[in-house]
Formats: sequence, C-alpha cells, structure tokens
Amino acid sequence: MFLICHFLARLPLWLLHALGAAAGLCVYLASSRYRYHLRENMAQAGISPKLRLKAAREAGKQSLEILKIWMRPQEEAVAMIREVTGQDCLDAALSRAKVSGRGILYLTPHLGCFEITAQYLAATLGDITVLYRPPRYKALHDLILTGRKRERLHLAAADMGGVRALIRALKRGEAAGVLPDQAPRAGEGVWLNFFGRPAYTMTLAARLSEAAGATLLVWGERLPRGRGFRLHFSSPDFPAESDTLLRAQQINRETENLVRCCPTQYLWGYNRYKKGRHMTPEEAPTNDAAQAAPSSPETQ
Repeated sequence: MFLICHFLARLPLWLLHALGAAAGLCVYLASSRYRYHLRENMAQAGISPKLRLKAAREAGKQSLEILKIWMRPQEEAVAMIREVTGQDCLDAALSRAKVSGRGILYLTPHLGCFEITAQYLAATLGDITVLYRPPRYKALHDLILTGRKRERLHLAAADMGGVRALIRALKRGEAAGVLPDQAPRAGEGVWLNFFGRPAYTMTLAARLSEAAGATLLVWGERLPRGRGFRLHFSSPDFPAESDTLLRAQQINRETENLVRCCPTQYLWGYNRYKKGRHMTPEEAPTNDAAQAAPSSPETQ
C-alpha cells in the first residue's frame, strides 16, 4: 500500500484531482449508505440537488490530494498555496496573542483541503499542535503519523492526554488546531443546531477558544484544474459575554457560513448527525440546564 501511495503522491496535482474525482463518483454510485448521508445532509442544509455529483467528485479529490501533502516534502505542500485571504484577520490575531501571551486556536472544518492548513501554519508561523483521532487500522495510522508529523507540527491524540497537550501549547504561546465539526464521543459534547437540525457538537473547541489568545477559522479552498489552493482566514463573531454553550453554537454558525461559500467542497458524506450512545437529541438538556451542568471532562 505504501508503494502505491508514494507513486500517487508523485503525480501532478491536476492528475491526482482527476483520478480522485472519478473515484469519488464511483463511491457515490456504488455505496448506498454514503449516497444517503450525502443527499440527506445536503438537503438539510438547503443545497441544490444539482450539486450532489460535484460534491462527490470534490470528496474524491480530497481523498487523494492528502497523499501529496503527507508523502512529499513539506515545502512542496506549502508551495501549493497560491493565495491567502483574510491576512488582516491573521495579523490582528497574532497581535492579540502576543499581548496575551497565549497561542492562537485555529478551527478548520471538513471543508476543502483541510489537511494543508496545519502544514502551512507550521511552516510559516511556528509550532502548532493538532488534535487527531487515530484510525482503527495500524497501517493507516502509520501513514497518518508519517504524513502529518513534520517539523514544528505536533500531533495530539483525541483523548485527555491530547487535550492537555493542546492547552499546554496555548499556554506556551504556541498554536493549536481542531476540526470543530468532528462528531465527539459520547459524553463529550452537547446537542446544538447545525443547519437547522440538532447535531452532537464538541464543546472542546469552545472551551479552548476561551483559553486561547485569539481564535481563527481557516480552510483551504481547492482551486480548479489542479492549480493549488487558496487559504482563507476569518475571525469568529463571538458574543461579548458568552459562555461555552453559546460559543459552541456560534462555532456551528460560523462553520455553516463557510460551507455556504463553497458548498461542493464540504464533506457531506460525513455522518454529522449520528446520535451519541448516551442520549438522543430529544433527551438533550435545555440551554439553561446545560449551562448549569458541570464542566465537560475534556478540559478538567
């Protein structure tokens, strides 16, 4: 498998995207479960059915482009960033973080090429610790570790030890990265609206944003014809007086806004609305009850 991955990683990006688009379309046509989740999630968000096949092709591109990011030198990955927007947001966040002595928390949804963001940040701005969930298969885990662990890019498993590593990084003035739309494990989230439907939402991103010197949203837009990527930075609009629950809901809203900017590049096949083992949305506490509940074990 590694030999095949290395071969694919050496292909030009336009060819990888062409192969990925074909693979994504095949998966969409062959997998009824994947097709169901993609259609249901896009409909829930009000995205036109005409964009389903394009979204499937974009998901296929994402699955292959990560090989080029993981298995080639980091400078090659960074060189694929053709443009950066929101530089003013980044500069302001860097200034706030410097004054506070705390690092920046970067929130990267499953949108566009989300693998390239941490590579760029590590190479251009310094140390960043990124939370990840180890896969079940050892071979895939080894591949991820090989590709994601680079100079100044540190990985933290999605467990208590990993959460502590993120907090320590922020306290040292270093950056931390989280995928805010990752479905958390049972007992580690709350039910909050996402595109008008209750989704089991992590509270970790909101709690880390309270501890960070600044918080930014960042995602990598996939440019057409394999020309590379455009990196977007933006600042979340947190209420002046906000608790963890309100921040978590606002992060969902901010993610929705980003997805609407480029709906075909979101991973609609991801089962964002799966139910936690401990409760269903109907059993979720009201906002008042949730606010009065003890802190999540994620940051205790």
